[in-house]
Amino acid sequence: MFEKNCYDLIYDEQNGLTPLVVMMCGVAGSGKTTFSQQLEKKGFVRLSIDEEIWSTQGRWGIDFPMEKFEEYRKEAESKLRQRLIHYIHEKQQVVIDFSFWNRSRRIEYKKLIEEAGGKWKLIYLKVHPDELRKRLKLRNERFDANSFPISEELLVSYLTGFEVPMGEGEIVVEN
Repeated sequence: MFEKNCYDLIYDEQNGLTPLVVMMCGVAGSGKTTFSQQLEKKGFVRLSIDEEIWSTQGRWGIDFPMEKFEEYRKEAESKLRQRLIHYIHEKQQVVIDFSFWNRSRRIEYKKLIEEAGGKWKLIYLKVHPDELRKRLKLRNERFDANSFPISEELLVSYLTGFEVPMGEGEIVVEN
């Protein structure tokens, strides 16, 4: 699914002095979790809002009403930000499995990472909308923390609101 050199670019940046934080960026279904899990196998700590919500609140639309999602997302992100800072201080490599759909949040996290003593890499997973639809159809059939249902309307809103990183130091991975 991903070329080996994508990972090599990341592994080459690792060192024991300055922890590396990989920021995943892409629309739902672009492969952020799959990419992140590969980094996790190589010793990165993976932070996922979806998994944090799943472990504390359950599944969106089943264990809690969809109207509560934004509240729970904010709580989960706050916890994960604190963990991120802790891991950077501990010199741990981290991958943030968020969508980072808007530029202002990406800028905010880059600053947070640098102020905590880390360095960052922004990985943008670029996927054609038709491919996203195929992947999401399959993903919607699963039942796990990373498979909450994405309707066509929700996907369109994600695609419309997504701010593609340009000139932000991103590595673009055509997926």
